[in-house]
Amino acid sequence: MSIIESNVSTAHTPLNNTFARCREVLREPFAEFLGVTVLVLFGAGVNCQVLLSSSNDVSASPKGDYLSVCFGWAVGLCLGVWISSGISKSHINPAVTLAMATWRRFPLKKVPAYILAQLLGGFTGAALVYATYFRAIDIFEGGSGVRTMKTAGVFGAYPVDYISDASAFFAELLGTAILVLVILAMTDENINSTPHPSLFPLTLFITMLGISSSLGMQTGFAMNPARDFGPRLLSAAVGYPGTVVFSFRHQYWLWTGILAPVAGAQLAAALYDLILYNGEDSIVRKL
Repeated sequence: MSIIESNVSTAHTPLNNTFARCREVLREPFAEFLGVTVLVLFGAGVNCQVLLSSSNDVSASPKGDYLSVCFGWAVGLCLGVWISSGISKSHINPAVTLAMATWRRFPLKKVPAYILAQLLGGFTGAALVYATYFRAIDIFEGGSGVRTMKTAGVFGAYPVDYISDASAFFAELLGTAILVLVILAMTDENINSTPHPSLFPLTLFITMLGISSSLGMQTGFAMNPARDFGPRLLSAAVGYPGTVVFSFRHQYWLWTGILAPVAGAQLAAALYDLILYNGEDSIVRKL
């Protein structure tokens, strides 16, 4: 190697090292970001297609039904996990991240970056869906820029009129607990029925399809603060009024969209680790 080549190589080394360090720091959070983006892209996308196509002004015939919604969210979860699972822990859900930090010694220093990335993924996924369907939303709402409760539910999860806040909280807690129990069982290497890692996304597809099609009708099965809060922020940014997005039912978004999933995940992890789990990474092993 000549002196000139050596100097050029040396000059580029600090920059390369900085890039490599930044890439390593961002790698896991970005995988979480992409995972949630894909989840919401398919989920909010199918919400839009099914609801908006029910209007004759938007579509000549309906393009889907409630089962389509269940499949869309299940596909979104499956693909989101598929994309992120080889890089991050593939939580793509703040409730799961907090449960793993509480019970499975997931590093606390990673929690803020994971949750921020997940929330940004929810916002971005919803933004991509809105960019695709905003003209159809205008037609459905009856005017350019009109945004009401008629279409708010394609982004955030809203309950049916007859269900009480307490019942909605319980429904979201229950759905999240089931989801997290399945995740914990699938990743438990101490039981013989643990599926191969390549089947993890498919198993979650089945789980989400089951929860949404049997327990999701009354609340819209949020079960994930990033899936609910990120799109809510987007809906507020594009003109949905605060009385719909955040003030609805005395801050429904907080109690049922965030606290219920977090509580459900903690409950599931506590039950699994206290009674069933024998892994060394559980804090129960220290008790």
